[in-house]
Amino acid sequence: MGFIADALARVKPSATIAVTNKAAELKASGMDVIGLGAGEPDFDTPDNIKAAAIKAINEGKTKYTKVDGIPELKAAICAKFKRENGLTYTPDQITVGTGGKQVLYNALMATLNPGDEVIIPTPYWVSYPDMVLLAGGTPVIVEADKSTFKITPEALDAAITPRTKWIIFNSPSNPSGAAYTEAELKGLTDVLMKHPHVWMMTDDMYEHLVYDDFKFTTPAQIEPALYERTLTVNGVSKAYAMTGWRIGYAGGPADLIKAIAKIQSQSTSNPCTISQWAAVEALNGSQDFIPVNNEIFKGRRDLVVSMLNQAKGIHCPVPEGAFYVFPSCAGTIGKTAPSGKVIETDEDFVTELLEAEGVAVVHGSAFGLGPNFRISYATSNEALTEACTRIQRFCGNLK
Repeated sequence: MGFIADALARVKPSATIAVTNKAAELKASGMDVIGLGAGEPDFDTPDNIKAAAIKAINEGKTKYTKVDGIPELKAAICAKFKRENGLTYTPDQITVGTGGKQVLYNALMATLNPGDEVIIPTPYWVSYPDMVLLAGGTPVIVEADKSTFKITPEALDAAITPRTKWIIFNSPSNPSGAAYTEAELKGLTDVLMKHPHVWMMTDDMYEHLVYDDFKFTTPAQIEPALYERTLTVNGVSKAYAMTGWRIGYAGGPADLIKAIAKIQSQSTSNPCTISQWAAVEALNGSQDFIPVNNEIFKGRRDLVVSMLNQAKGIHCPVPEGAFYVFPSCAGTIGKTAPSGKVIETDEDFVTELLEAEGVAVVHGSAFGLGPNFRISYATSNEALTEACTRIQRFCGNLK
């Protein structure tokens, strides 16, 4: 018997963190590395939000709070859900956690029994299947269409069994940037209406990062009858450039919210008090910087899509949201890299790209769909142009 819990043998370390570490090692050894692995905005947290945090510190708001959030933040979240999503929640239906990740984890820990199934569409954020496994559940992976990165109602319907408890739904998506239209969402919620035992956990973290007149909607908004079995998860990390502040939240049925609080009370207790006050300002304060940042992101997206589609053997669809592209590298499989290695998988592709050209990206099979790779374009135009030039050169040098 080993000392470490058996459950950990089922779980992989995060592939995105592994890529970041490898890039850091090469950088330390003197290589000029461009890291396109990190999923966070490069913008600074807006000044009004920083000021609210400083004010909280100066006013001594540095003590424990209620386990799952201060009343002021819960009120701000209720107002946000009403204003932006047309969803009515009361404070006892709101949970605040240390990032959206903790909220998802708590919800799975609070609801899964051994053998319970959780449907996860590909390509998925790396943590979903592993969180399900840690909570004792069984991830059921549903393949998306390889060109749209979206699942069909038929595929969802076919994956549902009597053991299905949740579907985890992420739109706009990390890693693909794909976002479901109202009509596409309606197709999925119609399936769930036929299966009253299946709940929906939505990860709406990229809600505000959508482009080209795309209109974001969330499942409980599309199908009010699903309100009682939907946990609508969101947070301040991406839209407000607050990744390190670690505040996520969710709205859902009061009984579930209470169960989540119970898990949190025995793990981390309250999220950082100062971050909570900053989040109050983020949600209640001016939202004017969001469209400004989005214009910048959209320009970067268009730059990256255009340059990648000029690389030999690469095909890059145009995503609707988030700050990722998820190009296919199928056209490079079977070719030989400058090192002499034959590229057999997307993992080979990203490894050779990093070693030959110093560009760090994440292989798509880590997200359950290959042969693709993920690029985060949350960095400067200069860095993106240089990185894409190197990718074009790398692809051109494949034999």
